[in-house]
Amino acid sequence: MANFDQELDASGLNCPLPILRAKKTLGGMGSGQVLKIIATDPGSVKDFEAFAKQTGNTLLSSGEEGGKFAFLIKKA
Repeated sequence: MANFDQELDASGLNCPLPILRAKKTLGGMGSGQVLKIIATDPGSVKDFEAFAKQTGNTLLSSGEEGGKFAFLIKKA
């Protein structure tokens, strides 16, 4: 897993909460910084792909980590 600047644990939250939390957290971050998101909602995989496309941020990685989903998003 690559380096990241901030981590957001959205475990136990269902759509659209992980996205909303990520959006809020990214809002306070600088351009080029990387946010790691941990989620348990299986729907979050597609959600974060769509979120990255819509917002112009880059989804660096998406995968499973210890039974949870982990995403790295680089702020545009």
